[in-house]
Amino acid sequence: MIATILLSFGVLFLAELGDKSQLMALTFSLRYRWWVVLAGISVASVAVNLIAAGVGHFLGTALPANAIAVVTALTLLVVGLWTLRDALSSDNDSEEAPEPPSARNAFLVVISAFTLAELGDRTMFAAAALASSNNWLAVWIGSVAGMVAAGGLAILVGKFAGKHLPERGIATASGLLFLFFAGKTVLDAFVPALSGWGSAGLALIVPAVLGLGVLVWRKRGLSAARASEPAGVRSRVLEKGVLEKG
Repeated sequence: MIATILLSFGVLFLAELGDKSQLMALTFSLRYRWWVVLAGISVASVAVNLIAAGVGHFLGTALPANAIAVVTALTLLVVGLWTLRDALSSDNDSEEAPEPPSARNAFLVVISAFTLAELGDRTMFAAAALASSNNWLAVWIGSVAGMVAAGGLAILVGKFAGKHLPERGIATASGLLFLFFAGKTVLDAFVPALSGWGSAGLALIVPAVLGLGVLVWRKRGLSAARASEPAGVRSRVLEKGVLEKG
């Protein structure tokens, strides 16, 4: 049983590396508290891998993959737009990041997104294949551990990067990444002829254009705010900058 647990752990951990689920974990960690993201990943992993280890092998071909892809894409789209709205809702001249959602709301968002993303994913089928010829309980335990470990690694990377990036920029980038995931999920499901890089390139178009628009909008807003400042305020800001550099 220990050998099966270790085998399942290794297979699921390697399958998750670079997968959209790990990228989602990294993105969530840039916006939400790390323990909320890890808890959500854990709950989703327990549920998905229980299905995979128990009956996933028999229902795998019957799962409505396209319908699941649409629901997943819609979920990611809503999360992305919600995050962008929070990032852009405050005043342009405010340096404070938007208030993060409550732990309960974030927890539900993470669980929903991960569960939908993993249903019908390659990792689910990998767990189902392992359970067909090994002890299902051992496969379940090892699969959950492997998925949570991969998510934890992504969270660690996200938190390290978050310390060196502005919070408002993180929130905006998170929203754009969710839009990218939504587009890629739909393309992978309905246009399988595209290669991984092909679907990624097409899915990147909308977030890239929207991100460029947000950047231009912010620069114009900042320029307008500076132009409306009294001359005395601008001079004091310039003097403060010179003193800090000195």
